[in-house]
Amino acid sequence: MAKTASTFVRRWIESLGPYQSLAILAVPACVVEPLKLVALAVAGDGHWYTGVAMVIAAYVVSLFVVERLFVIVKPKLLQIRRFARLWAFVIGCRNRFMKRLCKA
Repeated sequence: MAKTASTFVRRWIESLGPYQSLAILAVPACVVEPLKLVALAVAGDGHWYTGVAMVIAAYVVSLFVVERLFVIVKPKLLQIRRFARLWAFVIGCRNRFMKRLCKA
């Protein structure tokens, strides 16, 4: 049952257009990123365990949900010209950095 639901959701996401895919990716990112700041405020208020647990939970959600969504919608996002240029720039910077890092 879970595999069928997961496959259905994945196919639905893959059927979306480029800008709809961007919106689908933006929603969880817009929820998770502010939670990290709230977690820092909670920790700064003296609730260390709660703040650390919130930070860890926010990073886990960010890693698993947003990253998984990005893998699914990336081909659609690359159809957006500005996104494709930005992505090429970021990957180029990463490659140059890694080349310098490996030389050193």
